[in-house]
Amino acid sequence: MKFGNLQKIRNGKRTYGITPHIPGGFITPDIMQKIVDVAKKYNAVLKLTSGQRILITNLKEEDLSSIWSELGMEPAVRTQNSVKNIEMCPAGLCKRSKYNTISTGMKLSRRYQWMDMPCRTKIGVSGCRNACGSVYSKDVGIIADKTGFIVTAGGSAGYNPRIADIIAKDITEKQALKLVDNIFIYYKEDAEDGEKLGFFIDRVGIDKFNEEVLKDIF
Repeated sequence: MKFGNLQKIRNGKRTYGITPHIPGGFITPDIMQKIVDVAKKYNAVLKLTSGQRILITNLKEEDLSSIWSELGMEPAVRTQNSVKNIEMCPAGLCKRSKYNTISTGMKLSRRYQWMDMPCRTKIGVSGCRNACGSVYSKDVGIIADKTGFIVTAGGSAGYNPRIADIIAKDITEKQALKLVDNIFIYYKEDAEDGEKLGFFIDRVGIDKFNEEVLKDIF
């Protein structure tokens, strides 16, 4: 079985779901049609997820390999403790955008998608301070503003919600991307297995965290 999650067991019958990788939630009509064709062929149910992906569910285990082959796509998640997704707002397609952060998000996606981390990790990118995509609930966030970029760290939803800390303001895109690098390097080197970034920040203290990640930014 290749990258399928058990979704439900009913009367001894098991059904599975798969989630293809769709960078930033941007999808072409041709790829969308592939997903639709597979869903029709295998009697699947399609669900738009909060992570800007499409869950294809109600599948049989024996069909999973064929479905992945027909889709010709990569799975959104390969391992549990890794960068699971980089969520992006419409940015340059939105009248409120201060910067076309789609390109910023795609740079992050190419660099970090599937990268191993101490715990599951999400990144959010927004083109204005409305922070669409719930950037402040993401482990790392980049937000564009009129005066430059904002970088946040330590956000989390779920069982233990935490609002992200603002690590830097009014910096360039280049500095923001470098800061994200620094955050992940420090996190990977010093965090405990299974420790979310926000809890790592709480453990070491925000002052110590900022000292480590900001030292070569300015």
